[in-house]
Amino acid sequence: MPKDLLDLDATPERLRALTDARVIPPSNLERALSLSTASPPADEWRRFVSSTLLALGSLLVLSGVIYFFAYNWAALHRFGKMGLIAAAIAGTALGARKLGDKLAGQFCLLASAVLVGALLAVYGQAYQTGADPYELFVGWAVLILPWVAMSRFPPLWLLLAVLANTGLILFQQQVLGDSDRLITWLAVALGLLNGFAWATYEHFANLRIPWLQDRWMPRVLAVMTIAPLLAAAEAFILIPSEVGPGAVVALLLLFATFAADYALHRYLRGELFLLTLGVLCLMTLVTTAVGRILISDMHADELTLFILPFVVIGQVALAVGWLRAEARATGASEES
Repeated sequence: MPKDLLDLDATPERLRALTDARVIPPSNLERALSLSTASPPADEWRRFVSSTLLALGSLLVLSGVIYFFAYNWAALHRFGKMGLIAAAIAGTALGARKLGDKLAGQFCLLASAVLVGALLAVYGQAYQTGADPYELFVGWAVLILPWVAMSRFPPLWLLLAVLANTGLILFQQQVLGDSDRLITWLAVALGLLNGFAWATYEHFANLRIPWLQDRWMPRVLAVMTIAPLLAAAEAFILIPSEVGPGAVVALLLLFATFAADYALHRYLRGELFLLTLGVLCLMTLVTTAVGRILISDMHADELTLFILPFVVIGQVALAVGWLRAEARATGASEES
């Protein structure tokens, strides 16, 4: 179901609209505006700083582990290398088990998942298995899948998505080849994979699952979906004879994501990030098409430098006006 009005952020624009509609008494408007623009209390600042430092500390410790093995590679025996990483995995996994759903426990589980990749890399180097790099990332994703499925932690799901994307890219490069036609089909595959993850997240978030209510994760997945499709669509505009039908499919899928962006914006009553992302992609396509016509078809290289800035400025003006109209129509703040 669409987001309830009471679940929307209490922005000054919405409060004034509610006052005009007589939902909020005019005498209470000043107090409501004061509460909506007040700074967070000290407890919230402490939680934010604590969470930020915990995340940064976890990433720094993990990077330190990787650099430790890289620096001391020759001095450590193979059993020492794998034993230390296995002990670290066991320790972080036990920490995650003990701390449970706390943020510290979730980061312990994330550390365990990252260290699994380090263990696979050390094993492959110590025994010279001859495995291709894509097999490392695919195996890594498969091994941590049970942890990811039980974690209820979006960053760990994002790690799985990144591993799947990396494995697919390396598989195409190392097994299938890197021709332009295959690259466009790779873009289609990445778009479908990430689009499926994006749609799945939105579906379960709509079911009001508590840990899926943050909006940063679907926005990242939307970028991961659109980016490869946009690259293939750009190639279709610039070199249509070399990229093949995969680029056409990518262009069609890209327009499908535009429709999804607009539907989500209307359904969630103000998802302006996704709407802006779609507008930026459309502006990129239009600018590229105009530039190609001027340079390749009309051979007006000097004129292009004069016309394209006006094309971009016109598009920006239209986009800003339309986005503001959509924000007013859905009651969304322009910062959302």
